Amino acid sequence: MQVSVEKTSELSRKMTVIVPETVVQEKMAERLKSLARDVKIDGFRPGKVPQHVVKKMYGERVRGEIANDLIKDTYYDALQDQDLKPAGFPHIESLEDTDGFKYTAIFEVYPEIVLDGVNQLDVVKPVSTVSDADVDSMIEKLRTQKQTWQIAERPAQDQDNVVISFSGTSEGENFTDGQVDDFSVVLGAKRMITGFEDNLLGLSAGESKTFNLDFPEDYGSEQLAGKTAEFIVTVAKVEEPVLAVIDEEFVKAYGVEDGSVDSFRADVRNNMERELELALKARFKNSVMDALYEKIQLVVPNTLVDSEVETMMKPYIENAKRQKIKPDDLNLPRDAFEDQAKRRVALGLILGEIIQKNTIQLDANKVRSTIEDMAKSYERPEDVIAWYYSDETRLNDVQQMVLEDQVVEWLVAKAKVSEETVAFGDVMDKQQR
Repeated sequence: MQVSVEKTSELSRKMTVIVPETVVQEKMAERLKSLARDVKIDGFRPGKVPQHVVKKMYGERVRGEIANDLIKDTYYDALQDQDLKPAGFPHIESLEDTDGFKYTAIFEVYPEIVLDGVNQLDVVKPVSTVSDADVDSMIEKLRTQKQTWQIAERPAQDQDNVVISFSGTSEGENFTDGQVDDFSVVLGAKRMITGFEDNLLGLSAGESKTFNLDFPEDYGSEQLAGKTAEFIVTVAKVEEPVLAVIDEEFVKAYGVEDGSVDSFRADVRNNMERELELALKARFKNSVMDALYEKIQLVVPNTLVDSEVETMMKPYIENAKRQKIKPDDLNLPRDAFEDQAKRRVALGLILGEIIQKNTIQLDANKVRSTIEDMAKSYERPEDVIAWYYSDETRLNDVQQMVLEDQVVEWLVAKAKVSEETVAFGDVMDKQQR
C-alpha cells in the first residue's frame, strides 16, 4: 500500500492510497472462486462453471465490491501510517490506475492546540447581593402576575387592557378574515406590531380610529412583510389593572404555610438569592470561557462547525414541526448561528486538550451533589436523582457539565481574578436574554 498526503489548506488534507494490482487480483481470484461454486449458468453443472466465464460475467461487479472492501480495510491504516486525525467523515473517490486500485480521501484534520497562556487568564468575577428594594420589586411582579382587571371609565392609558374589534387591509385585501371581535391588547406589552398599541392610547369605550402602519421587513407572513396596512379599530371597553392584595390567602398560594408577610418576604429572598447564585456562577463561567477563547486562537474544522450549526438549529426546527410549519419555510439564517457554533467547537477542543494534558478526572461526588441540587426544587427529590442515574444519556449530560466546571475551577485557580459589583436586576436580566 502506497500513501501520500497533500495539504490543501490549513486543516484540509487530500490523501491518496494505492493498493498494488497483485493484491486486487488475489482478492478477485478468491471471490470469483467462491462465486463459481454457487452461481447457476445455463450449460454448466452447479459448481463446475469455469472461472474465466464467471470472471467475464461478474468480474466488474466483484471488482467494485473489492474496491469498497479495500477502502474499509486500508483507510484507517493509512491514517495511522500518516499520523492523521480526521474531523468528520471523508469524501472518497475511486480512481482508475494501471498500478492497482487507487482512491483519494478528502477530509479535515483536528487543529494542533497550543495551550500557552491558559494559566495566565485575566477574568472578571461578578458579585451581587439581593437588596430590600430587589425583594420589593419581585413582590410587585408577583402581585402583577395575579392582578385582575376592572372597568375604567376613562381614556386608555399605558398598562391598561383594551378590548377591541378591528379589521386590517393591505393593498386592497382584507387579511383579518373580516373583523376580529373581543380582542384584548395590554398597552405597553409590545405584543403587536410597532405603533399599534400607541394608536389605542387615549381612546375610550365606544370610540373608533383608523390608522396606517408598516409591517416590518422580517414579519412572519410573506403576504404582509414590509407592506403598509390600514387598521380600523373600535374600542369595546377599557380595563385598568388591580394588583393582588398581599394577604394570608395570597401568601399561602406561594407555599408559605403560616401565611405571614414576613415569612413570605423571607421565602422570596431565599429564592432570589438561590437564583442569583446560579446566575453569578453562569456569568463567571462565561467570563472564563470568553478569556480562554480570546487567549487560544484556533482555526476549527468546517465539518465540526456545520455539525454544531445543525445542533443549534434543531430546537427551532422541532418547534416548527410541533406548530405544523414546514422546516424549509423557516428560512433560518445560517450565518446567525455560525459565530456561536465556531466558539462552541473551539472551546470544546480547547477544554478537551486541557483535560488530557492535565489529567483532570471527573469527580463522581460532584456529579452526585450537582444532581441532588437540581432535584431540590422537586416534590420528590429522590425520584429525580434515581431518574438521572437510571439513564446513561441523562447522566452523561450532567457528567460533561461537571467536568467542564472542573476545568473552569482549574483555570480560575491559576488566573488573575478581579471582582465587579453588579446590580441584581442587571445580573438576572442578562441571564434571561
